[in-house]
Amino acid sequence: MSDLLDPAALDAALEAVHHAGMPGLFAEVRDGDEVWRGAAGVADTATGRPVTADMRHRVGSITKTFTAAAVLQQAEAGRIGLDTPIGHYLPELVPGERGRAITVRMLVNHTSGLPEYLPYAYPSLKAFPALAETRPESLDDHRFTRFDHAALIGMGLAAPAAGTPGGAPGVYSNTNYLLLTRLLEEVTGTTADRYITRNVIERAGLTDTGFPSGPHIEGPHSLHYEAWFGMIDPPRDYSVFDMSWVGPAAALVSTVADLNRFFGLLLAGEIVSPASLARMQHTVPVITQEGKRGDYGLGLYPMEEPGKDRFWGHGGTVWGAGTLAMIRADGRRRMAVAVNLQRWNTLDPSGTPLPHPIDDALAAFHRLAMYG
Repeated sequence: MSDLLDPAALDAALEAVHHAGMPGLFAEVRDGDEVWRGAAGVADTATGRPVTADMRHRVGSITKTFTAAAVLQQAEAGRIGLDTPIGHYLPELVPGERGRAITVRMLVNHTSGLPEYLPYAYPSLKAFPALAETRPESLDDHRFTRFDHAALIGMGLAAPAAGTPGGAPGVYSNTNYLLLTRLLEEVTGTTADRYITRNVIERAGLTDTGFPSGPHIEGPHSLHYEAWFGMIDPPRDYSVFDMSWVGPAAALVSTVADLNRFFGLLLAGEIVSPASLARMQHTVPVITQEGKRGDYGLGLYPMEEPGKDRFWGHGGTVWGAGTLAMIRADGRRRMAVAVNLQRWNTLDPSGTPLPHPIDDALAAFHRLAMYG
């Protein structure tokens, strides 16, 4: 093993996240041909069943990288113009001036100004982003709801705009990516799930990645514990959940090994062309769902520390599950980590999430996994 890939240190850092309060987590780190996989904690707090590094997991918005790659493939084929108004392709969904002002590129990089539909689909979350005024009851109400994507898009379009098309900073919104899935269906003549499966997932040779066919995760997996900022105590398992509320914006199930393989092939120019990859890595300022300012490209965003190498990838959260996958710009160093608890922070009187030991422990693992 190289000095950069220290198995004992990685094991200890993973255990530290578990001891800080994370029920279970697992990860894979690659440095060239060297591979470390590790797991710490439990997949089921009631039985004590341990997590393992090969478990399948809902990876949330990492799905957006797969969807963006599919859009770029269609742009390479001349069927989609990144700077063509979305109203040209979907005039019934996005009519009028808005349809003429919002381009495909603005949807992919979250600068469309379209707001998030989620607070309108889940009534108890309507006050979002005012977290203290939200409640988690809708999660149980909609565990088995089969949402219609056109209806979800309509909720986003009917809500007050989050900004002007092309304006800076953009605002991260699942509405953008549900529109992109409808765009893919329009230009390919098949469902977005099928197109992404055939042309992104299978092209990358990912054997443990796919869209769920129902509310259950197939294969070995952890339970997914949601705390909703201390309002669900003890945290409740939401691993059984109908994922139509996000579809190809955030519904994929994968493994940490498959994620590292995918991002490796993506940065090697084997999923989209090198020219398309360069477009994916051209970033603009965007406000995240956590209200923080960051840089976002076309389904990719960078992470780096001062004086350190830049990494590219994506993170994702769904109810109870979180994942982060990052790869160094040269493609050698890769890190993917999955956790089985979300929104572990409680809120202060102003509604701001309070620091939690998990925050620092998880950040320390990320740093070690990325930089050694």
